Amino acid sequence: MLAAPPKETPIAQAKSPPSTGRQLRRVNRRRRRGAAKGLAVTYLSLLVLIPLAALVTNAFNHGLGSFWRAVTQTESIDALRLTLVCAFIASAINAVAGLATAWVLVRDRFVGQGILNAIIDLPFALPTVVAGVIFYTLYGPLSPFHVDITGTWIGITVAIMFVTLPFTVRSVQPVLESLTFNAESAASTLGASPARVFRTITLPALMPALLTGTGLAFARAIGEYGSVVFISNNLPYRSEVASSYIYSLAVSDQTNSAASVAVALLVIALALLIIFNVTAQRLARNRA
Repeated sequence: MLAAPPKETPIAQAKSPPSTGRQLRRVNRRRRRGAAKGLAVTYLSLLVLIPLAALVTNAFNHGLGSFWRAVTQTESIDALRLTLVCAFIASAINAVAGLATAWVLVRDRFVGQGILNAIIDLPFALPTVVAGVIFYTLYGPLSPFHVDITGTWIGITVAIMFVTLPFTVRSVQPVLESLTFNAESAASTLGASPARVFRTITLPALMPALLTGTGLAFARAIGEYGSVVFISNNLPYRSEVASSYIYSLAVSDQTNSAASVAVALLVIALALLIIFNVTAQRLARNRA
């Protein structure tokens, strides 16, 4: 008689192939990634994509000719020009001031440093219209310093500088904290002056972050409304920024024209952000 095959022990029966466990974990990871992507796309669509699509649709509701006429109106061009000029000046000044502020916060130690570090974020937390009231009180017709800059590009630039300063500081500060002193110390040992060390070693390392912060500040500046609405006086052809012009069109039931100018402002902001980000990425790759 043939011998019966040996029976599997309970332990052998309970064991499963190792590949089965790995497959289950792989499937679970795919499910989690899919759920995360779906949540991100849904959230982004509700807050960004759908409103942008509605804005673009409203802007081109009466055709490309209507859009172009709204954007090329004399008042629209003047508002866009003033906005871009003030945003450029404010971003350029904040690039220097933000770099200096970040340098002081990282490289120096002094009494009240924590308070200064917290004050940097104040424009993020403070409603911009409150900042506008403050600047109008300090530098308006009833200024305690007898300095009236309302209705001028200087007043608009000062208000924008207050709102956009944290972008440069917070972009540069973490990069500056991560830098080591080895290259700077070696250059100093070889006889390089502090100015040359900063120009040839430190600044190139900070330039990508500085460009990123400046680009964010510029994009934020061209859409600013609350901090400039009081100090600009909203005088057409003189001190009316693009955001105020869009608001005036909207409240006068010219929603298509308001959407057209808003789309033009959006395109400018996106183009500038792309330029700044691409330049920053290239600088970072070249250093690497």
